[in-house]
Amino acid sequence: MRALVILMLCLFIPAAWAAEAYAPVLDIGKGGQCVRDPHWMRENHMHLLRHLRDETVRKGIRSDQDSLKNCVECHASVTDNSVIARDDSFCVGCHRFEAVKIDCFECHASKRKQALVKKDEQ
Repeated sequence: MRALVILMLCLFIPAAWAAEAYAPVLDIGKGGQCVRDPHWMRENHMHLLRHLRDETVRKGIRSDQDSLKNCVECHASVTDNSVIARDDSFCVGCHRFEAVKIDCFECHASKRKQALVKKDEQ
C-alpha cells in the first residue's frame, strides 16, 4: 500500500508542476484582491457565473460583489481596457488555453465602464 502511494505521488506531482509551467501568461489588468481565492476562481468561476445568472434572471437577485461587471472592471487590461481584445487578455488567454468557447461577451460588455464613459465623452 505504501509503495502504491509513493508511486502515485511520483506520477501526479510532476504532472501538476508541468501543468503550471505551461499555463498561459495573462494580462491581469489592475488585479489585486479578488472576491474569492484565485485557485478557487480558476476551478469554479463558470459555476459561480451560471449560479449568479440564474439568481439574477430567474429571481431578480443581484450581487455587486460577484457581478461579471466587477470582474471586467478589475481584470481588463490597463492598455486597452478589455478582457478579450488580445491573445493574452484575461478571459481569452485561459479560454484558448483550455479550448473552451467564451460566449459571455456576446451580450455583456468586455470593456471597463470607465473606458466606455471616456469614449462616449469624446
